[in-house]
Amino acid sequence: MASIDPRVFAEKGCIGLEGFHPKARMASIRQSLLDGLKRAHVGKGIPPAIRSLPMFQQIARLSALVQVPGLHASLVTPELKEAITALGGQAPVSIQETQLLLSPRAQGNWSLQGLNWHVDVTAAARGPIPGIQAFFLIDDVAPRGGATLALAGSHRPGVDIPALRRLLKASTHLERDLQSLGIELIEMCGRAGDVFLMDMRVLHTPSINATRELRMMATARCFLQT
Repeated sequence: MASIDPRVFAEKGCIGLEGFHPKARMASIRQSLLDGLKRAHVGKGIPPAIRSLPMFQQIARLSALVQVPGLHASLVTPELKEAITALGGQAPVSIQETQLLLSPRAQGNWSLQGLNWHVDVTAAARGPIPGIQAFFLIDDVAPRGGATLALAGSHRPGVDIPALRRLLKASTHLERDLQSLGIELIEMCGRAGDVFLMDMRVLHTPSINATRELRMMATARCFLQT
């Protein structure tokens, strides 16, 4: 498992922890998820009513079709809370219930254009960390497989957010242009059991799943401020 370094987290606002959860735990969650989708009559084919939605609304609708008993307790463990505390400088004051993040297979050609960049809380860059969001890989997620994207460093004081948003809309060489600003594009792909922790002031977005595999992730928001 990757080390928990508050200095790196303060600089980037997003770090990955490889193999944080045991593969056996994730395999059990994955099977429960697949069983739930089967009961909802969603197999390899995604219902037309979901396919007809805008790409990122597909995630919410598909994720709402299934519930995995014990998901929150299985993922938001004491070890995860310890990691959040180490990075945030204090224990969470509240943690939202874990939510599934499921993306249909083959949503289209992968692109960095037209994505839904956002933050989940608005807080001053020079203030304390408002919260840390955890992203869990339930199954392996390949590059361009629908993983959440994050702009590491976009939370730092001095970043011109309006200018950055204009760049996100207009740039045709986004990764190169972001690097010139000292901002790194992180794609939260990897192996089942990996966890990404993100300062909730960091700009992030769902991405297009261009693969033939269902994207299986989950997320929990851990608030450090009231």
